[in-house]
Parts: sequence; structure tokens; C-alpha cells
Amino acid sequence: MPQVYVSIGSNQSPRQYIREGLGRLEAEVGPLQVSPVYRSVAVGFEGEDFFNLVIGFSTDLPLQTLAQILRDIEAACGRHRGEAKFAPRTLDMDILTYGDAVLEEGRLRLPREDILEYAFVLKPLADLAPEARHPVLRQTYAALWAAFAGDDAGMVEAPGFLDDEPSP
Repeated sequence: MPQVYVSIGSNQSPRQYIREGLGRLEAEVGPLQVSPVYRSVAVGFEGEDFFNLVIGFSTDLPLQTLAQILRDIEAACGRHRGEAKFAPRTLDMDILTYGDAVLEEGRLRLPREDILEYAFVLKPLADLAPEARHPVLRQTYAALWAAFAGDDAGMVEAPGFLDDEPSP
């Protein structure tokens, strides 16, 4: 079964929607590995801070089926498609990698370019899977993070974000 990594972000009722999204996804694919959650300023527009994390899991679901499940979960959590690329989100779930697949099918590109472009994607991925390797570059995510020269968008870890009690 391929190992899958998915980036998750929200800046509208983020505790509610990220927790709901994780619960819905776990019901579909089973246990999830969860990175630390990071808070960062909105990129590309003025808005509330985003909370981002990466999850990992193994699945025998076909890639297109998994992509549809993620779109359905986003919709169930109030996501409206057709919004600007850089806009507020209740829930954004993007497949970063699906095993070692390298492909471009419509809107789906793997590995997702965001891995190398955004600290709020690469850092939680490096935390979760430091020794896993980027399917094209073959470098570990820990090495890619150590060499990252992009803007970190004021990113800070948000400990306790997914706990039952609200974090400060």
C-alpha cells in the first residue's frame, strides 16, 4: 500500500474544521500519523492566520478515489470550490505524495509543488517523515527543510491545537 501525505490548512474556525476533517478522513482510511500544527500568516491575501499540518497514512484506495474523498470532506466542512487560490478556507486538504507517484492529471500533480515552495507544508512534512524521500529529488524531507531558503510566513508551532481543551 502506498504511503500518502496530505497537507491540511484552515483559517476559518480552524480548530473545528481541522478536527472534523481529521475525524472524517480517519473514518475513511484508518489511523493517521499527525504532524505538529503550525500557525502562519495568510499568504497572498489579507486574512486571519492559517493553521497547517501534514498527515500520513497507508491506503489501498486508488488515487482518484482518495482525491474525491478529500474533496467531499472539504465540502462537508464548508469549503466552496471556485474561490481564488489565495483566499480564506474552512478546510484545505491537498495530496502531497502518493507513494512514489510522479504524475500530472488535470489539477492533480504529484509530488505537489507546494512541498518545495511553502514552509507551512515542508516543515510539518519534515517533522512527520524526516527520512522519507521526495519522489523526484530523492532527498529526505529533513534535508530539504534544512536547505529551505523560502519565507516562513512568521510560522510558529501551535502546541495543543488539536487537544480537547482550546490552546492559547
